[in-house]
Amino acid sequence: MKTIGFWLFYIFLWFLTLLPFRLLYFISDLFFLILYYLIGYRKKVVFGNLQLAFPGINEKEKTKIARKFYHHFCDQFIESAKILHLSKEHLDKRFVYENPELFDDFYKNHKSVVLVLAHYGNWEWLVNMQPKIKHRFLAIYKPLTDVHFDKLMHRLRTRFLDPDQVVPMNSIYRRLLRDHKAGILNITWFLVDQSPPRDYPFWIKFMNVETPFFQGPARTARRLGQPVVFMDISKPRRGYYKAKFTTLVSDPQTMTEEQITQKYVEAIEQEIRQRPELWLWTHRRWKHSAGSQQLAANSWQSSVGSPQ
Repeated sequence: MKTIGFWLFYIFLWFLTLLPFRLLYFISDLFFLILYYLIGYRKKVVFGNLQLAFPGINEKEKTKIARKFYHHFCDQFIESAKILHLSKEHLDKRFVYENPELFDDFYKNHKSVVLVLAHYGNWEWLVNMQPKIKHRFLAIYKPLTDVHFDKLMHRLRTRFLDPDQVVPMNSIYRRLLRDHKAGILNITWFLVDQSPPRDYPFWIKFMNVETPFFQGPARTARRLGQPVVFMDISKPRRGYYKAKFTTLVSDPQTMTEEQITQKYVEAIEQEIRQRPELWLWTHRRWKHSAGSQQLAANSWQSSVGSPQ
């Protein structure tokens, strides 16, 4: 039954994404009305997260951010699915890299790079990055539990990449170690705002909350001597994004893993505070943080009348 449901969804999505963007964004607006006003998809999580991240703003301001986020969230879903039919030339016009030449010196000096970014803007459109750089681009992904949707996401992410450039997170370090020994130069894309297990040892203040972080990117940078570069994504207008690269750590072996992690956490927070609606607020990022569940519950109770 689940298989039939998936294929019905896939056929619907395949035909839907044949439509031009102007019609897709009209449909996205309809999705927003349904998702926000009728279903209330993860509103408790979103408003709880906003309360934790912005304790000083009032309910009207939180609602304004939430509505903008849900609009962007629906757009991002449509845009990501559109990769099924999107040409590389069209994607290159909509997702622009401001300074890819930043990586040239690293390549000349035979250095692979740890590229860190958050669930911000439209990270799925990074699949067009390979032709802009000399390194081999590697994207890390966490396999989904549903095998059909996992294959769909893998297909989208390999639309403009070779299948071996999309690497499961549980095997990425072995792959990087192998490539390092073979002299293969990679730029490895780490989404660093994932929520780790409850007993994770490294905690840092992020968006006003003591938050656990994976140290995989920092550990990789130190052990393999790879510089750390942050990708800041902006959204000049609907359906268009611009990526700018900034070197956070040139020589990772002069810093601790905690210091490296601090660097990219600060960069992510600065990015989110500039345009908070572009971050993935439906993610239960603070489910393991002290006091977060109570704060989230209080936030929802106090705002149930306002998010309409």
